[in-house]
Amino acid sequence: MTRTPETPPPLITVLGASGFVGSAVVRALARRPVRLRMVARRASVPPPGPARTTVVTADLTDRDALAEAVAGSDAVVHLLLADGGWRAAESDPGAERVNVGVMQDLIDVVRPGPGGAPALVVYGGAASQVGAPPREPLDGSEPDHPETAYDRQKLTAEQVLEKATAEGRVRGIGLRLPTVFGEAAAPGAADRGVVSAMARRALAGRTLTMWHDGTVRRDLVHVEDVAAAFAAALDHPDPLLGAHWLVGAGRGDALGDVFRLVAHAAAEHTGRPPVPVVSVEPPAHAPVTDFRSVTIDSSPFRAATGWRPLVPLAGGIRRTVAALARQRENDPAAVR
Repeated sequence: MTRTPETPPPLITVLGASGFVGSAVVRALARRPVRLRMVARRASVPPPGPARTTVVTADLTDRDALAEAVAGSDAVVHLLLADGGWRAAESDPGAERVNVGVMQDLIDVVRPGPGGAPALVVYGGAASQVGAPPREPLDGSEPDHPETAYDRQKLTAEQVLEKATAEGRVRGIGLRLPTVFGEAAAPGAADRGVVSAMARRALAGRTLTMWHDGTVRRDLVHVEDVAAAFAAALDHPDPLLGAHWLVGAGRGDALGDVFRLVAHAAAEHTGRPPVPVVSVEPPAHAPVTDFRSVTIDSSPFRAATGWRPLVPLAGGIRRTVAALARQRENDPAAVR
């Protein structure tokens, strides 16, 4: 809608604002002259910036609490994730309530914005929803055959959003994220992904292990660039509505090379030689997707929004390791 000096700036609500990606999105949006509502189960400290920020603590599996949390929103960024990540979906019955049920409730309780238009909902999905990659690179046109409970739940939530968009109830956009890495944007928002896990091991002087020969590739994108992708979707929603879009760097980084970069970056902080990077037998619970390479063609999303990743892999790894090294000096137990 057209905004006049008397019209308040748009209200953007971020669900899961205290998480790894959520806190980075909040930090990016705080630089804008908007009203920003940070919603999470634990209290967060608003980042600096011109945004008029409020903090809401709530259990969003409570439908009434969710309705109150998103009331009056022009846009909602949905980054909520069950505790334990993808592993929780395999064993915790409550994970589906978070990963799917909250989206179902959100569609029911979110109301049109002040201008009468359906609220914009931008959802953080996962590139792994496609299942075992049928080809390289992925471009988002592939049929989905999710291999894990987590990916099935993420896909279901995305489909709920797309259906609600087709019905005119919301204006939905799904962003399927690659392997995200980087330093935390806020206290308690630590990355639990593969890059940070290996960085913690390397800083502790432990060997870095792979479940393959190191040639398996991942599309790695720094969390700062992922946050910029959400901001870009909020800025350019119209060509994105009703569909999912892949976000990626397009490089397909071999994990053996990535782990060696981590080992050398850690050595700069420890003063010891880089720890070894070796192949080991995979555990029985390893999903098939761990052994398939993933490269992402995000050119459709880039063309629609102008987004592109800016943080180079080596620089991002050095930043990640440096942040964990500082944290280790202050609290060694926090980076084990």
